[in-house]
Amino acid sequence: MQNHGLGAWLPKRRQTTPDKTALVYGDGREMSYRQLADFTDAMSGLLAQHGIGRGDAVAFIGENCPEFLMTLFGCAQLGAIFVPVNTRLAPPEIEHVLADSGARVLVHGPDFTDRVAEVAERAGVAHRLQTGEEGSDGLPGLRPLLRAGVGGHLDAAVVPTDPAMIMYTSGTTGKAKGAVLSHGNLTWVSINTALDYDLVSSDVALMISPLFHAAALGMGALPIILKGATMVLEQSFDAGRALELIERYRVTSLSGVPTTYQLLADHERWGSADLSSLNKLTCGGSAVPTRIIDAYEARGLSFSQGYGMTETSPGASYLRPEMSREKQGSVGLPHFFTEVRITDAETGAVVPRGTVGEIKVRGPNVFPGYHGLPEATASAFAEDGWFHSGDLGYLDEDGYLFISDRLKDMIISGGENIYPAEIEDHLNSIEGVTGAAVIGIPDEQWGEVPWAVLTVAAGTDPAQVNTDAVRAALDGRLARYKLPKRVVVVDELPRTASGKVRKAELRARYGG
Repeated sequence: MQNHGLGAWLPKRRQTTPDKTALVYGDGREMSYRQLADFTDAMSGLLAQHGIGRGDAVAFIGENCPEFLMTLFGCAQLGAIFVPVNTRLAPPEIEHVLADSGARVLVHGPDFTDRVAEVAERAGVAHRLQTGEEGSDGLPGLRPLLRAGVGGHLDAAVVPTDPAMIMYTSGTTGKAKGAVLSHGNLTWVSINTALDYDLVSSDVALMISPLFHAAALGMGALPIILKGATMVLEQSFDAGRALELIERYRVTSLSGVPTTYQLLADHERWGSADLSSLNKLTCGGSAVPTRIIDAYEARGLSFSQGYGMTETSPGASYLRPEMSREKQGSVGLPHFFTEVRITDAETGAVVPRGTVGEIKVRGPNVFPGYHGLPEATASAFAEDGWFHSGDLGYLDEDGYLFISDRLKDMIISGGENIYPAEIEDHLNSIEGVTGAAVIGIPDEQWGEVPWAVLTVAAGTDPAQVNTDAVRAALDGRLARYKLPKRVVVVDELPRTASGKVRKAELRARYGG
């Protein structure tokens, strides 16, 4: 076999565990590893017929479905690059991802046809393929094409350092950047996850988080496939249905963000649901509140927590369940094949334990750089090769990592990363707005939500810059989760001597 990347995984699964259930999806349909591998072979053949080969980009936008994985692994077999697109993005944001990545083919769900048809054409996408059976908008359904496809495994020469995927992260300067993840990055994060979270082939993982997220894919779907376990693949999250599926399929593993677990615990069936099969709960995005820990411990369950980012594929550290009380507030120890250190943000020197500094990460799961952005890539790494996380934290006496603050002012809302600069750029284009600062405000359900603090020109109609008006002005230009939940108009934004907005002061003023 010439392919030493992800493209080798499903052919090996077909050989070793052909009849094992790989996926449960839809209304109880099942797909074995043999079937998933055969469909993936057909997908790679179909993409090749559409001119896709080594180094070409193929984008996917749609809810969780088997075709997501078929496209990912089909690309991997060809040496092509998979580009997952966040389904919550507005059309201009989708167009940027397609154009910046140079995607030649877009695979999308039928519900996204209206949103992507025009932007795909403007972005230079040559072909669109639609998931499902029926098809629409003049496009046939993908599944019949795959069933009729020519079999045979396309085995392109791939090495671990070759790019496998471009995942877009909201940019600190306004536009999303594409983080290039190699086959080696995704393999090593899968190995780290399997080791540190004790994944076994008998696990049944309920996948309720969208696969376009780095954590759901790199620390969810990929490790499950690597181990030959079973994935219950849900299109979207509904707390009542999730509790039902845990009972029906004897789910052992569940991952999500604090909001996910809160909604489950708040559901009317929480107290009566049979959760006895669960033995692995992982949570990321932000610290798990004490009341959620209490609610799950009352049911005999505890969390693994972690820290990471798209650029680390995404796992950097993890906190074992048995340490969730003793080290509460910590995001744990570095993953098995990953290193974390704390350095002075100015000098780069390693600081003593207990001292706050910048968190840096090194390991085979750390990305090689940003797509088409050599300067951003260079600034992301220290001279000695360690990756600048942009976050502040410290290691305690036992080596456990604690997050203190974010250098980049990033907001994490319901597990989604929001960069204020991107929103501020759009706010400043609204007539009458003379200054804008976006801050994260604590929220019981979402962890944080974005607020906008504005200054406006004299004589500006207040109705033009109230919350409803601003949200309406930005709707369709930004994903809805990025829209400010509240707009505050002030006479003057607090600034440093160099003119930078004092966001900490604004957070203290409005965050309570």
